[in-house]
Amino acid sequence: MNPRRWRPRFVAIGAALLVAGLGATITQLGPWYRSLRQPSWAPPDIAFGPAWTLIFTLTAIAGLQAWRGARSRTEADTVLGLFALNGFLNLLWSLLFFRLHRPDWAAVEVVFLWTSIAVMIGVCRPLSPRAAWLLVPYLLWVSFAGVLNVTVVRLNAPFG
Repeated sequence: MNPRRWRPRFVAIGAALLVAGLGATITQLGPWYRSLRQPSWAPPDIAFGPAWTLIFTLTAIAGLQAWRGARSRTEADTVLGLFALNGFLNLLWSLLFFRLHRPDWAAVEVVFLWTSIAVMIGVCRPLSPRAAWLLVPYLLWVSFAGVLNVTVVRLNAPFG
């Protein structure tokens, strides 16, 4: 077992677990969240854990494949930077929505999160087409979550 070969895998897995773990600690489904009116088509709360687990797994695999497909240090650093930015934006959305109780701000921020995923797909495609495809479920999920976020704002506004 060559450590140089396995180190990037551990880094990708560790980064995904870090973002997922921090996101889980930020997400509070307490009285405030339970008081929000939800649209009839909102998935049950229990669906979010498995969905995010799958998305973080696919994202970690995509990041590793794109990083390995990089032809230069600059391309590899770009991949790492985009995935790090996306992790930050993912956590920021949870912070805005669940901790600060500002779904309205989260609805604005989700545009940046969605854009970061679209950019990751565009950057990953020439490095690893498979990596780009592995990010498509994430883009679709955030698209759905964005519409759900905006609907929650409309049903519950004003905030703050």
